[in-house]
Amino acid sequence: MKEIAPLLKPATEEVTDRTRFRSVLSALLFVPAALVLGLLTLTSERTGRCLTYGEGCGSSLPGWLFTWSLGLGAVAFVVALAASAVRVRRIALVAQLLAEGAALMVILSHG
Repeated sequence: MKEIAPLLKPATEEVTDRTRFRSVLSALLFVPAALVLGLLTLTSERTGRCLTYGEGCGSSLPGWLFTWSLGLGAVAFVVALAASAVRVRRIALVAQLLAEGAALMVILSHG
């Protein structure tokens, strides 16, 4: 007689972990979010004045913050996909989300 008990065991943490899916989803959604925020900054009064008259073209957050945020987000994305430990993937996902949020804030601050 076959043993049915292994089929009835609860799912392990490894099976129920969805950090890889969430990491890919947040990376895919970052691109349209950046495009929308870029479009919103182009419609602001400050950007219009900068494009038309050349006045007030300074940014409130430095550009290096955007570059470092994108780099950190990319590294965290790779770690979230490649790491074998669930805890490491979860930490990488949080780092990825924070880095993407910082990059979006830099885009938003230019408007």
